[in-house]
Amino acid sequence: MGKSPDTMTVAPPGPCASPSPNVQLAPANRDRLLNSIFQISSTINTTRTSYRRQLNDILNIILDYLGAEQGSIMVVEKKKYLEVQAATRAQLIGLRQPLNDDSVASWVAQNGTPLFIPDISKDGRFASRGGDNYRKNALLSAPILHRGQAIGVINVTDKVGSTELLKEDSARLLDFSAMLLWLVLQQNLNRELKKQRNTLRQRNQELHRQETLRAELTATLIHDLKGPLAEVVANLDILSYSVAEENREFLESAQIACDRAVRMASNLVSVDKIEDGKVRLIKEDVPPLSLLEESVSSVKGLAKIKGVRMVIAHPAEPLPVLQIDRVMILRVLQNLLTNGLGYTDPDSEIVVGCQQIPKKKRLEFFVQDHGPGIPAGQIATIFEKYARVSRQQNALVGTGLGLYFCKLAVELHRGRIGVESEPGVGSRFFFSMPL
Repeated sequence: MGKSPDTMTVAPPGPCASPSPNVQLAPANRDRLLNSIFQISSTINTTRTSYRRQLNDILNIILDYLGAEQGSIMVVEKKKYLEVQAATRAQLIGLRQPLNDDSVASWVAQNGTPLFIPDISKDGRFASRGGDNYRKNALLSAPILHRGQAIGVINVTDKVGSTELLKEDSARLLDFSAMLLWLVLQQNLNRELKKQRNTLRQRNQELHRQETLRAELTATLIHDLKGPLAEVVANLDILSYSVAEENREFLESAQIACDRAVRMASNLVSVDKIEDGKVRLIKEDVPPLSLLEESVSSVKGLAKIKGVRMVIAHPAEPLPVLQIDRVMILRVLQNLLTNGLGYTDPDSEIVVGCQQIPKKKRLEFFVQDHGPGIPAGQIATIFEKYARVSRQQNALVGTGLGLYFCKLAVELHRGRIGVESEPGVGSRFFFSMPL
């Protein structure tokens, strides 16, 4: 875009707020400049004032130093237009103009260069603006630069008294624009943070809604499964008394599959309730040995099909009675045994037992298998939700909620659960309960 013969541009000084080195200031003027810089700094650091009020206060400080009556601060918005965010004429605030039009401010923003016009009456860009807006002819406009790009513009006109604005005033205006940069960037950052917080809040609300829907769907599905599963289990139990011996293997497979489905549904219900804090323990006196025997009995059919021997390690001395929720801890043992059977090869054994920890008022239950073991990198996450040791599809392994349920149930009893494993040798799952 061409410039009229009366238009001159002034190269910007270095990016600092101090007086330009090539402009010598008298001591009085230097003191005024330093005082203005101090006032602007104080205004920027004021946290109790709104952003728009800070801009207007800074504009008045700049105009006071330059001895001018009119001015405005415009900020680039959405990389498309300039918006007046501070002005001596209140009716201008909020007005926008395209960033690519032929106005003075747009030229300064596009070129990143200050503009000094000694006589706007001879500049074609002011022909359509009338003669009432400006009382004097000289105008200064300087960019607010960030990394070589203009993010705003300061405009100043109408110097007080008989003198006009001078080309040298552009250097001071650039000094002030460097200070304004921080305030504009801070506002942009706050606006972006607010936008991100709103987005995050909306996403959290949507996640909460989806989680609620998932929980309701899970509860509905499990409720609807209970009836059919109970009917199938009852019918299979009736068939077990009359089935021919050559067909018994199929019947036992069906019973195991039903038992697994019931166990999976129970894990889903229990995990959701424990996570929501809706489980109340029903404690009773339970002999540890009877708990071991009952858990082994519940998976005996599965062990027979797998060809795995179940061994109960009887303690050398009688064990004290535990105060626990019998049904919940029984399911913990059943889950650990089923997990062991899922990874144990035929013609091997799984040992389950209980022992008192020396010098501690705790009992430790354990399940020792002779499977492939757990890779060292997976031991830390084995009890996490949906964690699975193997990617192979195994009818006994399940969904990955079994061990997670064990962890929740044991910790609900103020107990501790863990695993020791050696690849190629086997795994030993254990949990301790307070006496």
